[in-house]
Amino acid sequence: MTINEFLLRLKLERGIGYQKSLAILTKLTSLSAVNLADLETLPEQIKELAIKAYSNPKHPHTIDLLTKQCKIISFFDKEYPDKLRQIYRPPLLLFAKGDVSLLKKPITTIVGARQAGSYTQQALDAWMPRLSQDYVIASGLAKGADRFAHETALKYHGKTIAVVGNGLNHFYPKENQLLQLEIIKHGLLISEYLPDTPPRPFRFPERNRILAGLSDNVIVTEAKSESGSLITANYALYENRNIFALPGSVFSPLSQGPNELIKAGACPLLDLETFYDNIH
Repeated sequence: MTINEFLLRLKLERGIGYQKSLAILTKLTSLSAVNLADLETLPEQIKELAIKAYSNPKHPHTIDLLTKQCKIISFFDKEYPDKLRQIYRPPLLLFAKGDVSLLKKPITTIVGARQAGSYTQQALDAWMPRLSQDYVIASGLAKGADRFAHETALKYHGKTIAVVGNGLNHFYPKENQLLQLEIIKHGLLISEYLPDTPPRPFRFPERNRILAGLSDNVIVTEAKSESGSLITANYALYENRNIFALPGSVFSPLSQGPNELIKAGACPLLDLETFYDNIH
């Protein structure tokens, strides 16, 4: 059995999460193919689970359905982005719809508050004509800043990647359905979750590590002091990415997050010249 099929079987098997999958993989002597003899050598606490996943007769049909719904990229595939391999807890599988070649191109992630307004949109309209020609623009397909980032990149004929906190068969939020379909057509939609996985609050912070890991640069526009966008920025800081923040009024709640990032060492994004002068 190929390692990719075995990874999918681990993903499908109940009772096997990320940590157990990783424990099983790290104990295998070969990562090109897997057989029952390999699994028999595993420690008792994971051997039974691994053999059950390997032998489950329901999995081949499910895997056949999955491969018809989307592209599946494993950690061991050449299409898997090198930058993402380097992060803490890299996803073992990515489910994708669209142009997977974008994963290998320079990427700038843009995030911000769901309540972001005209200030974010004005900044993106000013930057995007050049930025979207030099970078693929990634974001999380949420309301507000994420939506503005995807839409503005497409408006200026750039490419965009949406990393979602649910399976690819869901549209979340509902009002982004047409945008999601447009991204599949002209960019890339990816998730670490099986296609029918529904959106849940805890999944969005999890996907933020992927947004940070994919990127060369992270830009935070408007965000409150405890915004999820700051989670993405913290992941990016940990992974040694370039972090930029749009400075704003000290009296605006939506500028508290970016201003705090600047205070902590993020580069204040005053204009595109500032951006290009500070990338490395």
